[in-house]
Amino acid sequence: MGQSLNLVVLAAGLGSRFGGLKQIAAVDAYGHALIDYAVFDALRAGFGRVVIVTTAALEPEFHARIGARLAAHTDLVYAHQDLEPLPAGFSVPAGREKPWGTAHAVLAAADQVTGPFATINADDFYGADALRAMAGFLAADVAPDHHGLVGYRLDNTLSEHGEVARGICQADAAGHLVGITEHTRVGRSGDRIVTMTDQGALPLDPATIVSLNLWGFHPAVLDEFRAEFPAFLRDDLPANPLRAEFYLPRVPDTLVTSGRAEFSVLATPDRWYGVTYADDLPLVRSAIARLQAEGVYPDHLWE
Repeated sequence: MGQSLNLVVLAAGLGSRFGGLKQIAAVDAYGHALIDYAVFDALRAGFGRVVIVTTAALEPEFHARIGARLAAHTDLVYAHQDLEPLPAGFSVPAGREKPWGTAHAVLAAADQVTGPFATINADDFYGADALRAMAGFLAADVAPDHHGLVGYRLDNTLSEHGEVARGICQADAAGHLVGITEHTRVGRSGDRIVTMTDQGALPLDPATIVSLNLWGFHPAVLDEFRAEFPAFLRDDLPANPLRAEFYLPRVPDTLVTSGRAEFSVLATPDRWYGVTYADDLPLVRSAIARLQAEGVYPDHLWE
């Protein structure tokens, strides 16, 4: 498309289960965070612009700890995800502190996006294969009615220390997304993987394809995010005003089920690592050290 590929990094979450700013937690001996590894892989894959979505309050610390070194190697800009402003006719519920969610974070980045873009969470390790696959898709196949996501095997994406949120995907034989549902309490129960629902623990196939928010979009999709946010505020927020979230999978699911767009599911063998909980950090650090020892990453990423 002749435009620089954009990487939109969702970094405004409060980290309630982690107990702090997990976006800047060091995962190696040199103080790098998981976002360093994601951006490193993204730049090698062909991305040229990085949009960090954070809050106005968190940006100075984020830039001092991470952003300044990334800015030396890429076109880096910030976008702010805050509770206000809201569309006309809506107001922030009294006592609401939680951000509006990952789809709102994408909406917050809209003015900074300059071309085809991928989204990632700041606190997830995606792997070089996944980002190469997405860069290839964005460079060759993305269109206003054709987007993509990287799909992981569910059993490659679990925390040993508690439940995680995953977008459970349904795909057809051609590898196109049929539907996606956000499950916020997925974990192990004995030798099974289950999702906790109002009906109790429901088993999930370990090979189920899940989304970790590594989506690839044509920028035309941003109009869909703009249209869907008021619907969330009107239809979903009243039932849970302090915690309801506008999740990123909602927009792709709406597009797919209405037939307005298709999504290619790009399968990856990569294993996810992340810091959902503070107890996840030792495992993540061990995995990063192993990848460094294997030569996948240099000890000093940015030298």
